[in-house]
Amino acid sequence: MPAPRKYPDELRERAVREVRTSGRPVAHVARDLGIHKEALRLWVRQAEADQGDRPDLLTTAEKSELARLRKENADLRRATETLKAASVFFARSARPALRVSGPGGTPRKTAHGAALIPARQSHSCRSRHRARPRRLSDSDGPHYRLAQR
Repeated sequence: MPAPRKYPDELRERAVREVRTSGRPVAHVARDLGIHKEALRLWVRQAEADQGDRPDLLTTAEKSELARLRKENADLRRATETLKAASVFFARSARPALRVSGPGGTPRKTAHGAALIPARQSHSCRSRHRARPRRLSDSDGPHYRLAQR
């Protein structure tokens, strides 16, 4: 629900008409009517756009249609995300997940479906070849030294 308008529509129409017919500056008309000058300036611009004098601005009808389309677009995006999440949920619950036991096991397609290639049982070589941190030298450049701080 939009916020209530501060100025009635009749006052808006009268102020815009007075600016256009009198030729006086917007600030003078706004001061006489007790309206903020920027509010009156925007009303005059919108009235010019609605009459076709300002092709660079959207008309009131175009603005309302644009707002409606943006809202509809946001609703459709929200619905799409919900459907994607639901399809992932139901896809996971419809068939059991293919699980790989142990590191190195990879799924392999067979004629009857998916099968597992068992992982290697021996892991003794990993403990001997652990990655050690490399010592930095001056030839590595300043960006390596900054990363260590």
